[in-house]
Amino acid sequence: MISITVLVENTARGAGLLGEHGLAWWIDTGRHRVLFDTGQGMALVRNAARLGTGLVEADAIVLSHGHFDHVGGLEAALAAAPEAPLFLHPRATEAKFTGTAAATARRISVPYLETESFRGSHRRVVMTRAPAEVAPGVWATGEIPRTNDFEDTGGPFFLDAALTLPDPLLDDQALYLPTSTGTIVILGCAHAGVINTLAHIRRLTDRAPLRALFGGLHLENAPARRLEETVQALRAYGPQQMGFCHCTGLAAIRRLWSEFPESSTPVHAGSRLTFEP
Repeated sequence: MISITVLVENTARGAGLLGEHGLAWWIDTGRHRVLFDTGQGMALVRNAARLGTGLVEADAIVLSHGHFDHVGGLEAALAAAPEAPLFLHPRATEAKFTGTAAATARRISVPYLETESFRGSHRRVVMTRAPAEVAPGVWATGEIPRTNDFEDTGGPFFLDAALTLPDPLLDDQALYLPTSTGTIVILGCAHAGVINTLAHIRRLTDRAPLRALFGGLHLENAPARRLEETVQALRAYGPQQMGFCHCTGLAAIRRLWSEFPESSTPVHAGSRLTFEP
């Protein structure tokens, strides 16, 4: 069985679990285990222990992008899994900011990643723009082409504190697992756009059907057109199961649940999703 456990999410359900604004996934194929993102760092180790997930068993650690709510727990994760290789896009280590005016700009990257403090040991670090098989049967998309005209990065993101250099967030990537009945897709924040991401994965998998989709869709501040186009595109992909969380936004989650009531499932820290290979 393939199991996907949510270690960190904005909400939590279960005795002793912590919720925090962030995301971390534990993917177990039955033979290999992958940690995808690490949350902000306050909940990862505690929740993993409460859920019986041994981070030391990770065969790979993968980062979706360089924002604090996905990489803040990286130092603790690397300490817990000293032999696990680390996979990330080269631009994930850039300084990153958000805001609408320089006076109130907020840094949303973390020094541990910016200064590449994750180096300096025998650990294998793979910084690549290309798709990569991070463990047998588990793939990172690499850099995602932006091919449609309705999706953007989802917010005011910049590479400088003066907010003069827009961040295209080319470091954004997702994970996907090809199976006998279709592809399982796991998102971080989908800053490249969830539909751009799915189109890229479909090309990489010879147009295999979409079996399941989980993660943050970054639709919190999406204009009406983007939400409508996203709904129509998801309907065309026809996944059997979907779970929307983290940065998707409550209004967008409500709309998506109303559009796809049969395939929608809750996703929170403590959720465990299982699939036949």
